[in-house]
Amino acid sequence: MIIKLTVEYDGTQYCGWQIQPNGVTVQQRLNEAVLAVTGEKATVTGSGRTDSGVHALGQVAHFETSSSIPPERFAAALNSALPQDIRVVSSEAAEEDFHARFCAKKKTYCYKMYLSGTVRPLYDRYAAQVSFPVNVLAMQEAARAFVGEHDFSSFMASGSEVKDTVRTVYDARVTVDGELLSFTVCGNGFLYNMVRIMAGTLVEVGGGRLTVTDVKQALDGGCRALAGKTMPARGLTLVSVEYD
Repeated sequence: MIIKLTVEYDGTQYCGWQIQPNGVTVQQRLNEAVLAVTGEKATVTGSGRTDSGVHALGQVAHFETSSSIPPERFAAALNSALPQDIRVVSSEAAEEDFHARFCAKKKTYCYKMYLSGTVRPLYDRYAAQVSFPVNVLAMQEAARAFVGEHDFSSFMASGSEVKDTVRTVYDARVTVDGELLSFTVCGNGFLYNMVRIMAGTLVEVGGGRLTVTDVKQALDGGCRALAGKTMPARGLTLVSVEYD
């Protein structure tokens, strides 16, 4: 039986999603919870990796089990064995050919920033500080330039082995709520650090160091130096993953 999970987590204390030798990860904790609940050594496979410090509101994952636990009860069962900063929001039976990563069609991320000359403790865990005034209208215009099919190689960090850097962005927008700025982007896939670099580029546009024309040239030129800096991981949240 294939069990599909929707998982929410605070990534602050974790070295990302995927199991690795140098620290505790979200996947590791979920694998341990499945073992504790079912006695089975299973691998909980996510829709994609989130980096160290990145959060998730709606990460989707799956695992295979022969347990007699009803599918909808796995959420509560796994939560009893998980730390409080990782919660399974829902669980259900999936089709036998379901794969959380390969079947995903759209992902939505949100990058949060706060406008303040002072570090704000109640914001700073889940948002990045922007300490200078920004032109929000310019940021909104630049965000719209991301929409469509583009070669996003300018917005990919070094170290990635991905060869195809073309992705489709369905929606990209900047919204404001008091001191909080949110950059929300939905696409068919994202490159290594792509959303964090997009957010950093928008901050540069807001501060007047880059223009909307510069953003369009970065999309056309495929040169990392044309885009902005990589924003801190703590501002990024995987909001949702969509399937057919």
